[in-house]
Amino acid sequence: MTVQKLDGITFSQMVLSGAHHLTNNAQKIDALNVFPVPDGDTGTNMNLSMTSGANEVKKISSENISEVAQSFSKGLLMGARGNSGVILSQIFRGFAKGMNNKATLSANDLATAFDSGVQTAYKAVMKPVEGTILTVAKDAAKEAVEIAKQETDIIVLMEKVLDEAKASLKRTPDLLPVLKEVGVVDSGGQGLVTVYEGFLAALKGEQLPETSDTVEMEEMVNAEHHKSAQDFMDTSEIEFGYCTEFMVKFEEDKIQENPFDEESFRNELSEHGDSLLVVSDDEIVKVHVHAEYPGNVLSIGQRFGSLINMKIENMREQHTAIVGDNDKPSRATPKEKVPYAIVTVAMGSGIKALFESLGATVVIEGGQTMNPSTQDIAEAVGRANAKNVLILPNNKNIIMAAEQAADLADDNVAVVPTKTIPQGISALLAFHPDENINANKNSMEAASSEVKTGQITYAVRDTQIDGINIENGNFMGIADGKIVATHQEKDETVKLLLNELISEDDEILTILQGEDVTDKEVEDLVAFIEETYEDVEVEVHQGNQPIYAYIFSVE
Repeated sequence: MTVQKLDGITFSQMVLSGAHHLTNNAQKIDALNVFPVPDGDTGTNMNLSMTSGANEVKKISSENISEVAQSFSKGLLMGARGNSGVILSQIFRGFAKGMNNKATLSANDLATAFDSGVQTAYKAVMKPVEGTILTVAKDAAKEAVEIAKQETDIIVLMEKVLDEAKASLKRTPDLLPVLKEVGVVDSGGQGLVTVYEGFLAALKGEQLPETSDTVEMEEMVNAEHHKSAQDFMDTSEIEFGYCTEFMVKFEEDKIQENPFDEESFRNELSEHGDSLLVVSDDEIVKVHVHAEYPGNVLSIGQRFGSLINMKIENMREQHTAIVGDNDKPSRATPKEKVPYAIVTVAMGSGIKALFESLGATVVIEGGQTMNPSTQDIAEAVGRANAKNVLILPNNKNIIMAAEQAADLADDNVAVVPTKTIPQGISALLAFHPDENINANKNSMEAASSEVKTGQITYAVRDTQIDGINIENGNFMGIADGKIVATHQEKDETVKLLLNELISEDDEILTILQGEDVTDKEVEDLVAFIEETYEDVEVEVHQGNQPIYAYIFSVE
């Protein structure tokens, strides 16, 4: 079997196959996270990004490959989550541009598209790092260009592309020392290889391994979902705006800690939305719910295992498209835009409330376990309804999605690249409504750089990094993104971390209390700090954040 020309129908099959294969392997890719913290979400981010692209492809049936590629690129862009998802979207954005509006592609054209994707992705990253998904994409594209000089069979070309992508992936630990130290390959690179495996399988007409025993539940949920009656309500009447679907694959250690009871689980979820459907068996639970804050629902599910097959759709946008609200007279006069708004990201109800009390206009609930997408942030900017908008990502893995959202915005939008919650708080406190947006961005960046951040979490596997031996289940102290302490006891880990964080010149220590930390633990910690660091003033806020028992801000 040979393929001399690649059309839109075949490329659609390649995209869907790549997305499907990525979904099946997202959890394994998550496990490649360099830091052994329980927020390794590269696979999840790439899966959600790729799924968004695949959903756009499903909407179009065209033999013109450029049209299909443009739809794929659009879906990836709007669904991009985390750095890996953003880079993936940029690869295929350039890939689509490299087709030069051709209806079909030869092997040489396909190689050119791969190369164009790499060029676009590298330009999108301010400081490209080799040994990552970028390197894997670059090496594979380079191989494609060389092979296409002599080979006209697209299947052979794709085989060589995949072979080189796999070889490049194996070389990533030689380029990025931290990968070699931990003993893993780059997770983003693995995600791209997974996509390419799906591409090749579709070209060759082969089937890739499927997930097990989920079809019946999927059908039940989808059948329930189609019972909506869109025409009997106005878009503004939708109370819970996001159709949220996901599965939880049970994990033994989590189930032992939190025994799963379907009725109790359903009751808890019902407090966060409506149109709820929960279906479970011994290995998995499938959830469909309409929620206003999907992150809260996902956090509840994650207590029992790993999140898989997630899908979140904005029903207000869908409803508008279905009933044609854009063609109808508005029922409400649009509000005049305010001069300034601040959009920020937070995980935990207490941190959300803290940001709101400090003047944040829109707080997107998300963070480590659920990075908001480009579209999530863009929609938040729209809801802010301001002439000038400042975005505080508060997570290094959200900055690129925030910058993409800013590029899409019609208004004057700037990103203050905060990497932690304490940086976000310091930046927000430095905001001056009388200054222009560039002056505010500069002063807020300066303020965020003056705060030190500490975090306490737990390890999800044995590893060694920066000369520190870390055992699965032990606590870790992280100072400004670097693991500096570990111990089997939480309070001992806190003491080791604070010793690294607090210097003689520091005056204020702010504690954000996690959802699993008791008030008694906090009282004991404050007593220790006051005794050990006499000149440091201590403030405590109930953050209710997951994953991190404590988040510390030191100034």
